[in-house]
Formats: sequence, structure tokens, C-alpha cells
Amino acid sequence: MFEAAPFELSNPQTLKPSNIQIVKQKKYKRIKQKRMATITCFDDLEIWQLSRVMSVDVFRLTKTAPFSKDFGLVDQIRRSSGSVMDNIAEGFEREGKNEFIQFLSIAKGSAGECRSQIYRAKDREYISDEEFEILKSKLLIISVKIKRFMDYLKTSELKGNKYKR
Repeated sequence: MFEAAPFELSNPQTLKPSNIQIVKQKKYKRIKQKRMATITCFDDLEIWQLSRVMSVDVFRLTKTAPFSKDFGLVDQIRRSSGSVMDNIAEGFEREGKNEFIQFLSIAKGSAGECRSQIYRAKDREYISDEEFEILKSKLLIISVKIKRFMDYLKTSELKGNKYKR
């Protein structure tokens, strides 16, 4: 349905599409576009996979006392963490580029909401500094990757399966 832009994974601060390859032929160079894999299922998307792992991490953290006793925050953070992966999936399944971008935007917002909630969990001393930093880092990486994917889709000529009928 959609083609995924490959990313350099070494440093989350420098995530860039790396889909251009220089090919030398005889006495000149030419730029050749790499063929990208077509994604046919939302669970093939790296951003969905990362969101799923993050959601599981949040669930595990919220199972332990005293965090587990703060029912309101537990409910909010579990819902926002699940909302990231759910909105990626729903947007993909709608099979239209513009709708997908809209749902990616909602997913990115949910990642920000979840990030805000882990600050509250840290302030209430439900999670350690290390757990906070790890989860915050994962959420930032997810947000950056969602944004880059949205940017890629906005400039792509792909429209989605809904328009092929």
C-alpha cells in the first residue's frame, strides 16, 4: 500500500531518509533511486513495531506498586501509549494517504501525551530516573520517526489503495 522510507538508525538525532544511491558508470556518476519495499500490513511498519514495544513497557511499569494504585494516571498513560500504535494501524487501514497522515498526526500527539504523563509518574516517584530516561528516549524516537514518515508521505506521489479502484 505505502512505500516505507528507509532511515539511518545509528543516531536518533540524525534520522534522515537514505533512499538515494550514487552509482558510478564509466566516466560519469548518475543518481539512482533505490527501490523501496511496499508495506502491505501496518504491523510491518517500524513506527508501529516501536510503538507496540513502548506500550508493553508502559504496561509493565504501571503494574508495579505504588504506580498501580494511581488508577487515574495508570488508565491515562496506558490509553495514550496504546493510542500511538492504534492510530498508526487505523490510519494505514483506511488506505488513503491524507487520512493516514491525519492518523499519524494523532499518533504523534498521543506519544507527546504519554511523554507528559511519564513526567508526572517520575514526579510522583513511581518510576526511577533510569526508567524515565529510557521511556522518554523511546517516545522521542517514535515521535521523530512518525514526523519523518509524515513528511515522506506528504511529498510522495502515492495516494493509497482506496484510489486504485
